[in-house]
Amino acid sequence: MSTRSTGLDEAVTSLAAGTQRWIRLHAAYLDSPAAHAELPEIPRAKALLQLALLRRHWEKCQPADPALAEVTRVVEQVWRRPGFTRLLALDGGRAGQFALMYAALAPGGPATGAPRALLDRLAADGYLAPGRKPPFVHLEARFYSDLAGIEHEFAPYGELYEASPLPLAGPLPVADLDACKVAHTLFYLSDFGLRELPLPADERERALRVVERLTDHCVGLGDWDVVPKLMLAQYCLGADPLRTASGAAGLRMLAAAQAPDGAIPGRSAAERVPADATPVAYFRKSYKVTLVVALMTLVVTSGRTREPALTAATALRETL
Repeated sequence: MSTRSTGLDEAVTSLAAGTQRWIRLHAAYLDSPAAHAELPEIPRAKALLQLALLRRHWEKCQPADPALAEVTRVVEQVWRRPGFTRLLALDGGRAGQFALMYAALAPGGPATGAPRALLDRLAADGYLAPGRKPPFVHLEARFYSDLAGIEHEFAPYGELYEASPLPLAGPLPVADLDACKVAHTLFYLSDFGLRELPLPADERERALRVVERLTDHCVGLGDWDVVPKLMLAQYCLGADPLRTASGAAGLRMLAAAQAPDGAIPGRSAAERVPADATPVAYFRKSYKVTLVVALMTLVVTSGRTREPALTAATALRETL
């Protein structure tokens, strides 16, 4: 019997509409004089990269959505600002990855201007080779390099998946797993659910069992930040998270947590933003979680047709 019950379709529709509305209304703040004065520079740069990632998937999933126009306007405006690339270099440990994301997510494409210059600099600095990158950073760099369409020396996706936490996760207690790394491994392999995972069916089924257990665990913790990532990971593995028990429980939890303005007000039930928080504190505590839920609901409800399995398998063979 399906675990989808009356109200889940309405809940995901309401959740999607509310989070998308909140992001649209607050996107311009990130590039406003107030944000320049009120937000630390590195978190603001990361928030704009996250907005650009959401914009890309919004355009892929709902290109005719009128709400997309405001988000696109903000991202295009920021990407035209020469000073934004300076912000990306402030976090020394992540500067290369931020630059790669900036180029890959450029609204006009990475072929010219500042994105192209950054890619050339990354190649000259040896960043587009494995070096001493740990497996997860290696996988992330490969994903954004492929998205930017630039040549690189990173290992094939199959090899990077084998070095991820998922292949060995079966016998481990789910509390010992890094849920964000598990979810993002699947995001990078599937372009956040826009293409079929380049994994055999039996491995997808095994990984799905792990992700469902992990989702149950995080729902039990009241983790509003991680649960939508795991719901999207279920989708990446070929499941409908509204039809799994853990996904349905996660959806109900997020729908109950959503504030009247559409935001998800905090990382978890235990860290809910207090009623007397300042507008800036409310924004900072709500932004990332609300954006993640907006991304998850966009992809899950988009109704996009998955790529044929043969196409995905062919793509995998070409990278092995």
